[in-house]
Amino acid sequence: MSFTRRRFLVLFPAFAASAKAEVTWPRKKKPAPPPPPLTVYIGTDTSKGISKGIYQARFDTTQGKLTVPMLAAATARPSYFTVTPAGPAKRFLYAVNAINDPAATTTTFAIDPKTGALHESGQVTAAGAGPAYISVDDTNHSAFVANYFGGTVASYRIQPDGTLSQPVDRVDFKDHQKFGALGPVTARQDTSHPHCTTISPDNRFVLVCDLGTDHITVFQTHPETGQISDPQVFSNNRPGSGPRHVAFHPNNRWVYGINEIDSTIDHYLWTATRFADNPQGLLVNTNTPVKTIAADFPAEKNTAAELAIAPDGLTLYASNRGEDTIAVFSIRPKDGKLDLIQRIPCGGKTPRHFTLDPTAQWLLCGNQDSATITIFRRDAATGKLTGPTQIVTIDSPLFTLFV
Repeated sequence: MSFTRRRFLVLFPAFAASAKAEVTWPRKKKPAPPPPPLTVYIGTDTSKGISKGIYQARFDTTQGKLTVPMLAAATARPSYFTVTPAGPAKRFLYAVNAINDPAATTTTFAIDPKTGALHESGQVTAAGAGPAYISVDDTNHSAFVANYFGGTVASYRIQPDGTLSQPVDRVDFKDHQKFGALGPVTARQDTSHPHCTTISPDNRFVLVCDLGTDHITVFQTHPETGQISDPQVFSNNRPGSGPRHVAFHPNNRWVYGINEIDSTIDHYLWTATRFADNPQGLLVNTNTPVKTIAADFPAEKNTAAELAIAPDGLTLYASNRGEDTIAVFSIRPKDGKLDLIQRIPCGGKTPRHFTLDPTAQWLLCGNQDSATITIFRRDAATGKLTGPTQIVTIDSPLFTLFV
């Protein structure tokens, strides 16, 4: 059969359409837009007359860069604060005003959802001198404050307008028949010094570290009313250690406690009973303490400060004031034991507090006595830190919080 010009003109469009259907050209994907910067609030020591209160900055998680902090709210010595859980409702920030005076306060700030600006909306008594810690439960009904110098813990209801009620319960830890005898380091353990009110993952208990008695007390909480009750007292059996803060592992079965005076970390097993009428939170010490400082560094020249656990549960970080380092430990997945994998200079002096950013790619360390925040990159595979990659100037940083 001859292939005529007329037949070619008839068949060509079909051939062309078929060829076009079979050949596909790779399309260039549009690069994903970078994530928006996160808001960071920074609490500062206002007692020196330089810093004014809480500062606000933006943090680029892609580059690990912090903008110059700007004053967000003038308030006295905001050494620790927390925010209400994320959600559709308006969010609030609660800051303790850590002055060594029985008239110390806790202040509520409304957070502007667009700008992150803080607007003071209420202030109540801290129910003790030197408030050092505040926490809010995930139900957004209750808040808890530890008063370091006053030796008390106070609980509050969160009211419909976001402000705190007057104290619902006030517990005096100077009742040593109930909360244990004072430790042997008289210069630091002259009285009870509650240092944290850490809420359990199920919101049923609050854990209080008392540096003065070397004990951790577990209270049952009642979020609907703000009450706390049924204290259970636990010890690491090392008088003079000085418990400061605790952190729950992501598996909710392990608790790690950092001890300020002897610069150690303890590992506890956590069990919460399910009895509806009288639930109990129990700590079992595994007796596997580890030092946060080098063996040849004088223990009396260091006070351990903060600890944090990576979201993957494989790494724990701790800060040392004196040695001025961040110690990095791997966490054994099988039994939770700690192994030192790195000790890195903090890039400043007196690292009172540090925090991991929400992506866990970066660590921000506030160096109280060198007036800086240092940024470190975190290796996701090993947990180790490199840096500082940036040093930001701000006077006497005490606390940092991502929102």
